[in-house]
Amino acid sequence: MTAPIEEQPTRPWAGMLWLIVTALVLIAMLYLYYQYPQLNIGPQQPIYFSHRVHAGVKEINCRFCHPFAEYSTQPGIPEVSKCFFCHNYIIPQHPQLVKERWHLETKTPVPWKRIYYVPDHVKFNHAPHIKKNIDCAVCHGDVKKLDRLVPVSFEMKFCITCHRERKAQLDCWLACHN
Repeated sequence: MTAPIEEQPTRPWAGMLWLIVTALVLIAMLYLYYQYPQLNIGPQQPIYFSHRVHAGVKEINCRFCHPFAEYSTQPGIPEVSKCFFCHNYIIPQHPQLVKERWHLETKTPVPWKRIYYVPDHVKFNHAPHIKKNIDCAVCHGDVKKLDRLVPVSFEMKFCITCHRERKAQLDCWLACHN
């Protein structure tokens, strides 16, 4: 005699639960896919550099690395040698620093991706802004919180709005277009 077959209880909700979980995972993946560009993650640079670590955690003043901002219209990216002021002693064998040292020793420019865009016809000068103690974050954002900087294209409206708020000069030809 064979044992009676026990009937398995039916779970009509099991299929529906699987369908709901699958739909939620799909929705989450689509959301992240479409939100990724809005996450304020700037372009990946050829050598990793974190403003969050340097300017934020280590509290290194912007002008230590960007000293030309005080007297040049083109403060630009710091020279590679500036990095080794500290990194000759601090984690000098880190793979990114080894890569950067190669650029220093071979005098090969690092092909950085541009982050801040000012139109060619604009002659922006940092000096008057620094003299007025305008914090770098006003224009450059809170870089102390960012590992990768988000590209910014400065447009006239941004500058005009700021100048009006601060009751600063608005004569275009004396200020920016000379």
